Amino acid sequence: MREYIDGATAIVRGALAAGCDFFAGYPITPASGILMAMMRDLPRTGGVAIQGEDEIASIGMCIGAAMAGSRAMTATSGPGISLYSENIGLAIMGEVPLVIVDVQRLGPATGGATTVSQGDVQFVRWGTAGGYPIIALCPTDVADCYRLTVRAFELAERFRCPVFLLTDKEVVMTPATVAADAFVPLPVPERTTADTGLPYEFVPAGDVPALHLIGDGAAVRFTGSTHDEGAFITKHGPTIEALNRHLAAKVDDHVAEITMMDHIAQAGAATLIVGYGVTAGAVASAVELSDSPLAALIVRSVWPVPEEAIRDALAGIDRVVVPELNLGLYRREIERLAGDREVVGVNRIDGDLISPQQILEATA
Repeated sequence: MREYIDGATAIVRGALAAGCDFFAGYPITPASGILMAMMRDLPRTGGVAIQGEDEIASIGMCIGAAMAGSRAMTATSGPGISLYSENIGLAIMGEVPLVIVDVQRLGPATGGATTVSQGDVQFVRWGTAGGYPIIALCPTDVADCYRLTVRAFELAERFRCPVFLLTDKEVVMTPATVAADAFVPLPVPERTTADTGLPYEFVPAGDVPALHLIGDGAAVRFTGSTHDEGAFITKHGPTIEALNRHLAAKVDDHVAEITMMDHIAQAGAATLIVGYGVTAGAVASAVELSDSPLAALIVRSVWPVPEEAIRDALAGIDRVVVPELNLGLYRREIERLAGDREVVGVNRIDGDLISPQQILEATA
């Protein structure tokens, strides 16, 4: 049995399968389909879906709902992520489990509202103050939209942080024929909560403390300022150091657990193609069409950068090709790891997709 559906529908199904019971968002092309479907479907399962008065209010409501016990998600595009920035920082500091869908469109500013792009790859990582790590998953197709949405909720709960589902206009808005078994239920662990003890714990740095819910028993403090383990604002240097090391280590120490990728290895391949998101289909086609052996790496967990796995894939490789719908935003991460290997970008910013032939020309 097969279905003809788009990525927005798959994302909504994934969110419901993961136990999402709160959604807030503001209409913005190309993410509006997710908002409309959540407002239609979430109340049927007993959840709450709200169209906020703007993007800032929408993510703020999601943070409040998450800290009160809901599994929350919001969806927007690049201009909305700009407005989300301060509250993304609040979610990082407050260690809030939250899923943020970014359906990328061509920028800057209003840009091309109905034009495909992958221009937010660095933006979601560095678009808020402090430079602390986030998690971002990048689906390649409609089936991935379902699977990675469920995984995003799992990771948000596991690491108490915002997790981005970094997709794009074409994947979300273009219907595709998908096998029905792509939407089988996936297990999502129960949330770990506590109602006694301190609401935050910084030692060991890489550990993730249980979530203390606001309104559930004892009073819980919540602040966006530098704080101690009781959430009281502090200027004590060692405490500040412990807090900030913890915010980084709880993600950076678990990269192997977060990593999701497919490695297509071929004997004798001296060229590796690294792709993500909507370009993955062209990458796979290029490997099949090539007259000479090529290797490929499809990265689904773009942040934190899966450095060890990428280095493993680079073994025996002389040349790396990175196709992207931007000016080479993820290529710079590959260049950091590639040593003296040649790294070539295949880049489009005109609203059209990269073809397998364009990739093959770069591998010649």
